[in-house]
Amino acid sequence: MKKHILAAFAVSAVIVSCTKSTSKTEKIENPDGSVTTTTTTESQTGLVDTAKIEKAKSDVKNTLDNTGEKIDQTAQKTKENLNEAGKDIKAEANKIGKDIKSGAQEVGKDVKNTAATGAQKVEDAAKKLKEDLKR
Repeated sequence: MKKHILAAFAVSAVIVSCTKSTSKTEKIENPDGSVTTTTTTESQTGLVDTAKIEKAKSDVKNTLDNTGEKIDQTAQKTKENLNEAGKDIKAEANKIGKDIKSGAQEVGKDVKNTAATGAQKVEDAAKKLKEDLKR
């Protein structure tokens, strides 16, 4: 889009700068008393060398092409960097998920062991109480 805008601006600048016209109006009185009006318009296009114009157009086009290419390359690099960052984030998320899962499994084992130990203590206390009550 930028290329088209800049190219249109360059072409319009070249067109405006290439033409220069001058108008002259002459009134001539004839011997019989009538007046003849003559308008002469001179257009001068030789002020600007067309070879220079073509070179300028070519330079502008080359500059626009180079700029467009740089923009495309930058966009591609950004895309690649974003893809790489996405892969890194995914790998870290998977690692964190595995860490959480293994941590939850360890906590589950600890809770199970603690519950078993607590249950054993309750059973032992119940046996002791039963023996005490028998006496």
